[in-house]
Amino acid sequence: MHYDELVHLRDQHPAWALLRSNNAALVLSFLGRVFVDDNSSDLPATALIALLDEELFALNQRLGEGSFPKSASAYLDDWASPIHGWLRKYYPAGSDEAHFDLAPAVEKALLWVHDLPAREFIGTESRLNTIFELLRQMVYGAEDDPELRLVELRRRRGEIDEEIARADRGEITVLDAVGQRDRYQQFARTARELLADFREVEDNFRKLDRTLREQIAGWTGSKGALLDEVLGSRNGIAESDQGRSFQAFYDFLLSYQKQAELTDLLERLRHIEELEHQDGRLSRVHFDWIDASERTQGTVRQLSDQLRRFLDDQVWMENRRVFDLLRAIEAKALGVRTQVNPAVAMELDDTGLSISLPMERPLYQRIQRALLESESLEQGDSDFDSSAMLSQLFVDRDLLAQRVLSSLGRHDQISLSEVITSEPLEQGLAELVGYMSLNQPGITVIFDDDRHDHIVWNTDDVERVADLPWVNFNRDRSELP
Repeated sequence: MHYDELVHLRDQHPAWALLRSNNAALVLSFLGRVFVDDNSSDLPATALIALLDEELFALNQRLGEGSFPKSASAYLDDWASPIHGWLRKYYPAGSDEAHFDLAPAVEKALLWVHDLPAREFIGTESRLNTIFELLRQMVYGAEDDPELRLVELRRRRGEIDEEIARADRGEITVLDAVGQRDRYQQFARTARELLADFREVEDNFRKLDRTLREQIAGWTGSKGALLDEVLGSRNGIAESDQGRSFQAFYDFLLSYQKQAELTDLLERLRHIEELEHQDGRLSRVHFDWIDASERTQGTVRQLSDQLRRFLDDQVWMENRRVFDLLRAIEAKALGVRTQVNPAVAMELDDTGLSISLPMERPLYQRIQRALLESESLEQGDSDFDSSAMLSQLFVDRDLLAQRVLSSLGRHDQISLSEVITSEPLEQGLAELVGYMSLNQPGITVIFDDDRHDHIVWNTDDVERVADLPWVNFNRDRSELP
């Protein structure tokens, strides 16, 4: 890196500013314990203030009064200010209490500080093996010659066959204590770095969303061009290297077989005698990965919803301006309606001569009139199948509402699947849609897009299945007669 780049990082990067601050030890120890060690996020202000109060009280008791003179809330506001940016302070939807989340820069500083103490053991063999394995994957993964692929596959099969033969002879090669510690050290470091990467990926999505909002607010072109730009940027997230890598990791982690294998391997790792001092948090690190990836996916969904509402607000404001102009024109027209000779004038620049030639006028064309003969009418054939006119389904929503209220009983809410279990569908999909579109007094229909339900029914001895969001019916006592 060049000198100017390092100077810019020293002056602008929050992680470097954190390491230079006087309260770096307090910030790293407290935020690292609360957010990183416990894998927490989105903590409400009251809970975080209470934890920091206890930390400040203990430090002032041990180091002397005045070591940390400010209040816990003042410290948190200072850490979340744009000057520092070590915490993200925001108000989630439906809450009037501030929440805090850790900034990726703090995790970068924590990882750097974590590597400062001298290590008793530094493993190199496992990293060398990892380098060789990565090189093989890259080189042979890019090879399109079938013969070379077959050579590599036969080599790997030969190694496996040789290992199987040794195992049949009872010759088992077991990793010694040094090899176990070497690989465990690399596993622990990679697992911690992966958790930190999730928070940085989430922060990158937020930065892209903020850039889009700024672009929308200052947009002067057409709406079509704006939508093309927004949708292109949104698709760019998923199609970028980072987006595709994250999606591949997420799909891999959600595989039931991979989760079961990870759980089994981590459980067996705990019983290896050569690894005496293991980090207990790593035994459930795969669950922490799932939680962190779910938070990242939830953030992307939430940002998409917020961006859609932001666009709707922009369109509404533009339409309102048009309506205001129309009302102003109507008001001025009403003001001059009763005047005999209103002083209304307008000047138009004539852009050209208006020429109308006589020969351009079309000749008169006679209108052809249709003759209707209605004197000799004959009765038509009335023998036709009218069943098609009567075969339309009618779903009685009042009856459906009575079933829901009856199923509610003394409860305040009930799910759609529970209602259908007690009252099976008789009219198939039409009746199912009727339940979901109920708007009768006393019932409120709530949809939960984060959960899904499967509704099964039989039509003409054929089993039908509908996959739909979770639907709840709540009793609305204010609308009951």
